[in-house]
Amino acid sequence: METIGRHVISELWGCDFNKLNDIEYIEKTFVNAALKSGAEVREVAFHKFAPQGVSGVVIISESHLTIHSFPEHGYASIDVYTCGDLDPNVAANYIAEALNANTNETIEIPRGMGTVQVNRTLNVL
Repeated sequence: METIGRHVISELWGCDFNKLNDIEYIEKTFVNAALKSGAEVREVAFHKFAPQGVSGVVIISESHLTIHSFPEHGYASIDVYTCGDLDPNVAANYIAEALNANTNETIEIPRGMGTVQVNRTLNVL
């Protein structure tokens, strides 16, 4: 079945607290995950929260990778969405291993199934 993209959503549990709380480590991990999957990195934006936690996105030509980390729970939620021939599982698995996740609950959702409908709205001021 033809799709526009593939979207992997992963629930990572039992992750290393220090890795989940280290913005530089997470940023490097996500950029490397994107490159390992064959993606072309366009932009990178991450934010460190106080007292802990990191959220961020790596924009790739083929879509994006995101994270929200909760070090106090050893938990991270990640999304890897790719279009074209890239396998988002390559990046998602790389991230899970890099964060030392004990449990990795992952689902993959095909995106853009069927005929693409383009709706155009004309706004007149």
